[in-house]
Amino acid sequence: MSSVNPTFTDREKIREIIKSTDLSTWDQAWQANVTPWDTGDVQPPLKGLIESGAIDFPQHGRALVPGCGSGYDVLYIASALKLDTLGMDVAQTAIAKAQTILASTEIPTPGKASFKLGDFFALILESDEERFDVIYDYTFFVAIPPTRRPEWGKQMAALVNPGGYLITLVWPIEPPTELGPPFFVRVEHYEEVLGGNFVKVLDKVPETSLPTHVGQERMVVWKRS
Repeated sequence: MSSVNPTFTDREKIREIIKSTDLSTWDQAWQANVTPWDTGDVQPPLKGLIESGAIDFPQHGRALVPGCGSGYDVLYIASALKLDTLGMDVAQTAIAKAQTILASTEIPTPGKASFKLGDFFALILESDEERFDVIYDYTFFVAIPPTRRPEWGKQMAALVNPGGYLITLVWPIEPPTELGPPFFVRVEHYEEVLGGNFVKVLDKVPETSLPTHVGQERMVVWKRS
C-alpha cells in the first residue's frame, strides 16, 4: 500500500506544482509524491453511505470516478455495488499505480474495475447506452478552476443516466479563499451548476470522516431527473 498523507499540509507545495491550464502538472505532483489527497484507502464517508443503504443504488450497470488517483474508491464501488467501474485521471503515474493495485485486488463478480488515462471534460459517449448509473466525485470538483464548474455540471448531466446518481463528497468546507487547489466549496456551489438536471436526495454530515476532515465535509447525493 502507498504511503499515506492524511492532511493537506502540503497545499503550498501543490500550488507551486499545479497549474490549472497545464494538465501535465498533475502528473508532476504524482511523480514528486506530493499527493496528500491519496489516503491509501477508500473514503470513509463513501463506505458509510453505501453500507447504510440510505440510497437504493443500482446493482448493475456502469460507474465512473473522475480524478480517481490510486483508484481505491473505484475498487470499492466495483466491489460493493457490483458495477463496471471506470476510473479516469489525467496523471499517467496515478493510473499506473491504480492498475498495479487492481492487479493484486480480487473484486467479486459481476463487478469489475478499469482505469483510463484521460480528461473528464473530453469524455464523449458514443451512445446513450454508455451513460453511467453512478458517478462519484471527491476532490475532483475542488481541483478544477471554479470558472470550469458550469462545464462540470453540463458534463455530469450528459454522462449520468436518467434515474442514475451523482455522489459528491463535498470538501473542503472552509472559509472563502481564492487559493487552490483544493478550492473551498459549499453545497450551493454544486447546486448552482447542476441546475434542473438533478434532484438532491441526500445531504448530511458523514457519520465517519477522516480525522482531518471532521466538520469540513458533507455527503450529498443527487438523482438525475
